[in-house]
Amino acid sequence: MNATNQKHPYLQWAREVIRQEMEGLKDLLDHLSESWIRAVEILTSCRGRVIVTGVGKSGIVGKKISATLTSTGTPSIFLHPTESLHGDLGILSPEDAVIAISKSGESDEFQLLIPLIKRLGIPVIAITAHPRSELARHADVVLTIPGDREAILGNLVPTVSTTVTMALGDALAYVLMRQKGFSVENFAALHPGGAIGKKIWLRVRDLMLTDPEHVPLVPENAPMSQVILEMTSKRGITGVVNQEGTLVGVFTDGDLRRLLEREHNVFSFLARDVMNPNPKTADPDELAVRAAQRMADYGITALLVVNGNGKPVGILHLHDLMRMRVI
Repeated sequence: MNATNQKHPYLQWAREVIRQEMEGLKDLLDHLSESWIRAVEILTSCRGRVIVTGVGKSGIVGKKISATLTSTGTPSIFLHPTESLHGDLGILSPEDAVIAISKSGESDEFQLLIPLIKRLGIPVIAITAHPRSELARHADVVLTIPGDREAILGNLVPTVSTTVTMALGDALAYVLMRQKGFSVENFAALHPGGAIGKKIWLRVRDLMLTDPEHVPLVPENAPMSQVILEMTSKRGITGVVNQEGTLVGVFTDGDLRRLLEREHNVFSFLARDVMNPNPKTADPDELAVRAAQRMADYGITALLVVNGNGKPVGILHLHDLMRMRVI
């Protein structure tokens, strides 16, 4: 992009909003205090769920915070303040904890809701820009956010405040994860259908073919006619086994092409004469993504899967890994 375009007003306006939001995040660092520690202690000792509530843009941010908490090992739900006063309040239990979000701290919906929550003995963590507000007065802990400016329309449109609140929620989720020892494996268990989850929990045994009709194998003394038939009928690869059934080599369509380039009568050979004696293999219990990486490293499309005794128990194909979006 040339210098003239860099000065385009669209870019200048965008940078101004982003700059102000960055300054808000820097201010947030200075707002963290002892109240933050107390808030984390409340949430870590919570035996129920973390109830997040807020209206308007605060409610939208609250939904995101609740979703992040749930996906990182802290059960949470979002409770709409208005709906709570028309029956949804029944979802609360004394073992819960509440995070109430309101920049002003004076939302009409909270005037009735928060005292009702407190009457149930549920601790309330307030996120607000006004530590002397009505919401803050009823809360057990107040997490103060910078609230003296927004980036759009003269401090009217929630921008900086929503950004810093979102960051505060992410920080809470992260601290709770660390405190609970929540691991990548735990995360994957909660996201089994996602790309990240599949890469972490799917093992080779989950994707390999084990039916003898699909696992290409020939004995080491097999004639080339048998080797070629087995290889071509089963996706361009066959394993070679000895009398004990141990894998001793592999033969692929690439090996056949190279053999044809240097030999006129390939049918004079046996499997042990033409096989690759150092085949790349996979373990049934290794992560599928690691096996996929090995395929990529060596430019191959299939791996024979062998057990601890070196005997083939299945075959893993690249297209099956792609179908499951492991790669």
